[in-house]
Amino acid sequence: MAKESSPDKQGGIRKIFAAYKMTKEHDKRVGLVCLAWFLVVGLLFGALFWWLIHPIAGVLVGVPAGLLAAIVVFGRRAEKAAFLQIEGQPGAAAAALGILRRGWQVQPAVAVTKSQDLVHRVVGRPGVVLIGEGNPSRVRNLLSVERKKHARFVGETPIYDLVVGDAGDGVVPVNRLAKHVMKLPKNIAPADVTDLLQRLKALDAMRPQMPIPKGPMPTSAKQARQAMRGPRAPRAR
Repeated sequence: MAKESSPDKQGGIRKIFAAYKMTKEHDKRVGLVCLAWFLVVGLLFGALFWWLIHPIAGVLVGVPAGLLAAIVVFGRRAEKAAFLQIEGQPGAAAAALGILRRGWQVQPAVAVTKSQDLVHRVVGRPGVVLIGEGNPSRVRNLLSVERKKHARFVGETPIYDLVVGDAGDGVVPVNRLAKHVMKLPKNIAPADVTDLLQRLKALDAMRPQMPIPKGPMPTSAKQARQAMRGPRAPRAR
């Protein structure tokens, strides 16, 4: 009797097809581009090992090399498509920050205005990072207010503030936000991060109930994380 596919394997295949479908909506040529990379890299490495070692070696090296190249290219294009899907929506920055891994604490929408300007907070080794999205002139004022509030609770811990939006002076594009945050200098020890989070809980407890922004909130945080990681390379047999 043929063995049934495991649920994990079926789930992985469904994720790949979902990522491809999502990418195809924003990048019509993704299939052709990945196929071209597979053929070019596969033939190049395959021909080299065919000539230097043996025809079988050419096949064994060429196919995985081409497949790996196609996966890398697809991962990058899927990442771009995932951010295009959420760009411009309220909360897009929070969805983009969802790809941050262990060691980072993300608190979406610690401050919200009726105009749908938002401030998100990230706590990690750099200290406190306040991230504003919305109208740049309004959100800078909101960031200034939040910076003063946080300064009363975090002491000498560094506080960074960023504005997310279209590329411009002092503005970080949403697709580069997570990388920008991760490149900030490490100013505090991991043990201090826990203490910092406890102090910030006191600040959050003093806040009034925030209004919920109108309009669609991004639902693609998982897709963004998956796109950043890219599809898994096949295991060597």
